[in-house]
Amino acid sequence: MPSSTAALELFAANLTSLALAFLLDRFVGDPPSRFHPVVWMGWVIGRVKRANRGSPLQRRVLGVLCALAVIALFSLPVYFALQVAYGVSPLLYVLVACVTFKFTFAFRSMADYTKPIAERLLQGDLEGARAFIPYIARRDPSKLDEELITSTAVESIAESTVDGAASPLFYFALLGVPGAVAYRVVNTLDSMVGYKRPDIRDFGWFSAKLDTILNYVPARLTALLIAASAKLLRLNSSQSLRIALRDHSKTESLNAGWPMSAMAGALGVKLVKLGFYELGDPIDKLKPIHIIKALEVMAVTVALFTVICLPIILLRCMLLAPWVM
Repeated sequence: MPSSTAALELFAANLTSLALAFLLDRFVGDPPSRFHPVVWMGWVIGRVKRANRGSPLQRRVLGVLCALAVIALFSLPVYFALQVAYGVSPLLYVLVACVTFKFTFAFRSMADYTKPIAERLLQGDLEGARAFIPYIARRDPSKLDEELITSTAVESIAESTVDGAASPLFYFALLGVPGAVAYRVVNTLDSMVGYKRPDIRDFGWFSAKLDTILNYVPARLTALLIAASAKLLRLNSSQSLRIALRDHSKTESLNAGWPMSAMAGALGVKLVKLGFYELGDPIDKLKPIHIIKALEVMAVTVALFTVICLPIILLRCMLLAPWVM
């Protein structure tokens, strides 16, 4: 266990890294795809998928081994780089940590993809709004009218509040930047191999289960904080909690239903994925302005989640340093 002074110094370095990562995301955004670590993760996973062969049992075993290998490939170098950087200088640690952590969450990018949808809809440009749908959801844009496009955007914002912000924050708080990187690898694995299609189901089983486990706590905390954010933004906080408790189980995902139903309740709208689920009550008709309101809820929710994570980061610095930086 480090001394109190050393723990506070590491805590300060973590807070500085966290703040700078948010500023980088806000004012710089993401680099070109060829320089983005998540794209690199996708490239590696695409190559690893070639191991998907053999009997169902063999595919499951290979899926576990490949997933663990990819997680280690990206998180262990970050772990050792931060250890070395902190030994050289806390300033170098902050530089490495803030840049690396920034790549684990997607806050600005969600606004970059959903605000134009609201703008196009307000202009009556349905085709222009549809053009952004593939960036945020796997749905056929040609089958979506204005309300369904709006619903898709709001659902994506709600779900991204968990896997694009809250979960990386949560694992940063618990395990530092390597924990956030490991989470991002798992989430990327799930998005690429965690399907129930017969050809990939066994190979991606472990990745899908691990992603569900890792998002379990953040998803439920996020639902509570969406309700709290609704209160702060003078939306419907009690309705948010009621709808979250009532409708969270309507989605196939064990986790996605929590933030989406909480968001539906907060905005007083019904979110619909045709043929799959309906969340919330149509107190208000879905309009493009609800996309902007959902982004506001997301921003406040992430801020509240960050505040909750601060004592966890302090405890980690006090109890786990220097093993977890």
